[in-house]
Amino acid sequence: MPIEIERKFIADKEKLPAAKKSTRLEQGYIDRDKATVRVRVSGDECFLTIKGAVSGKSRLEYEYAIPLNEGRELIQLLCGKPVIEKTRHLIDHGGHTWEVDVFDGENAGLVVAEVELDAEDERVDLPDWVSREVTSERKYSNASLAEKPFSAWTEEERAGS
Repeated sequence: MPIEIERKFIADKEKLPAAKKSTRLEQGYIDRDKATVRVRVSGDECFLTIKGAVSGKSRLEYEYAIPLNEGRELIQLLCGKPVIEKTRHLIDHGGHTWEVDVFDGENAGLVVAEVELDAEDERVDLPDWVSREVTSERKYSNASLAEKPFSAWTEEERAGS
């Protein structure tokens, strides 16, 4: 059974080191009642991902490659708006590859860093370009940002209240 274990942090875009790779992403969400169903266009590839509910820092995750044209149709015809627009930078630090998402569109101004782990209790060397951990704050999930984008947050929500 595939399980995703990750921790999520706010990142400072100005302090980020050079990325080993950067990819432009667009993703939309179809249904969020029992699972999160995501369609993601990554460059010239497309993936359909189904994620279960979060339990601690873990959740079930299934991902399948689908034809690019079908993925674009799904985003256009079935996904809610806004579509998540971001550039993902892969940055190596402390024996892990961090995924740093710099959001655009209605989520511009938000920068989130994620690190995937092999175990929930795995120790992580935090880089100086991350600050507050937001792993358990649902509002930072991409599915939540598709429902209520960062541009619609109050000052208190942005400050972490």
